[in-house]
Amino acid sequence: MIIGLGSDLCNIERIQGSLDRFGERFEKRVFTSAERAKAARRPFTKAGTLAKRFAAKEAFSKAVGTGFKAGVFMKDIGVVNAPSGAPTLALTGGAAARLAAITPEGHEAIVHLTLTDDHPWAQAFVVIEARALKAPA
Repeated sequence: MIIGLGSDLCNIERIQGSLDRFGERFEKRVFTSAERAKAARRPFTKAGTLAKRFAAKEAFSKAVGTGFKAGVFMKDIGVVNAPSGAPTLALTGGAAARLAAITPEGHEAIVHLTLTDDHPWAQAFVVIEARALKAPA
């Protein structure tokens, strides 16, 4: 069953403006070290790379129904890639706690994420699925 749905549209130029104005301070406040490392490997599309991740954080915060309050912070939500290359989220702190709180007993939460960009826009969709755990045999 679906227990959460969120989407966000982020302007890449807005992220570039924050990078220009605040630089590393902005990056360290908002993004995980893995996200910053990935963006650093893409110098010509760094703002777009970070904008997609910014949108994913916003979309997740909407999917869990809190926004960035109730202990859910941007740096607790990190975009990583599964072995297949598909994007997914690595959650820590308040983001992980909120996901656990909305997951029904006897279920596990599966977070589905899709990202896209077409300058000047970056977009993310998050669907949170609660999948029933198999009973022990």
